[in-house]
Amino acid sequence: MTHHPEASASTDDLDGALDARFTFDYQQIGDLEPGQRWSTWGSCQPLSRGPEPWPDWIITDDAAVDTELGVLKTGKEADVFLLERSAPLDDRSVVLAAKRYRDNTHRTFHRNTAYTEGRKLPKKGGREARALAKSTSFGKTVAAGMWAWAEWEALVRFHRAGLPVPYPAQVDGTEILMELITDSDGAPAPRLAATRPDRNLLESLWVQLCDTITGLAGLGCVHGDLSAYNLLVAGERLVLIDLPQTVDLFGNPHGMDMLQRDCMNVAKWFVARGLDVDGEDLFGEVVARSV
Repeated sequence: MTHHPEASASTDDLDGALDARFTFDYQQIGDLEPGQRWSTWGSCQPLSRGPEPWPDWIITDDAAVDTELGVLKTGKEADVFLLERSAPLDDRSVVLAAKRYRDNTHRTFHRNTAYTEGRKLPKKGGREARALAKSTSFGKTVAAGMWAWAEWEALVRFHRAGLPVPYPAQVDGTEILMELITDSDGAPAPRLAATRPDRNLLESLWVQLCDTITGLAGLGCVHGDLSAYNLLVAGERLVLIDLPQTVDLFGNPHGMDMLQRDCMNVAKWFVARGLDVDGEDLFGEVVARSV
């Protein structure tokens, strides 16, 4: 039997010869605390993640932890929470806005029919369609998920078009995680209704708003529930939020009426602050540019 000296090499010698590609380090992560969960990023399908290229602040680590920080605001169909997503292996973290839709039992926004005309609905005769028709517990969850998905699609589409909306990070069932819009001090940006802008900023915000409404119409869309309460002021920048009821300007028979109402609603707020603008004029200009 032939003796091979290398076969009797010590374990230490073998360890020193291992290729670095076949070694790894690991770090133990502690148990989750109350109000925490593992990141849901990894469980989301590709179409449920934000448009690429992803911003630098997006955390995709499987070991990331989501921590509840409290309620940011309540709304007619959903509540928005602050959620910190952190990567414990490299100390990165980001605070996101987590919008969670309620089922129909707990919603105060019930004008569904006018907003859903022209939208795709679950296949007739299918389980989801039957549950919706009977308003079962499952049906209510389906309805909430449909509103969440409608807002998700609007956010993705408008972000890609360059319109001023929060970056949509991911959607998972009835929860949308999106960019937290902040003011110049890093605090959550206030709604337009809560601000008292000076004359110069007021004029700038109006111009931005007109451009945004025109941009939506150029995509064939109407916000449908636009007011000073679903516009954020991030420093000197206006940001559009609350988009589940966005309608097709031409496919929905109420589209033009909703556009006119949006224009009148927001113009009224600016007029009350001393700006000489007219909602009917804005409506006419937007229609002229979109047809």
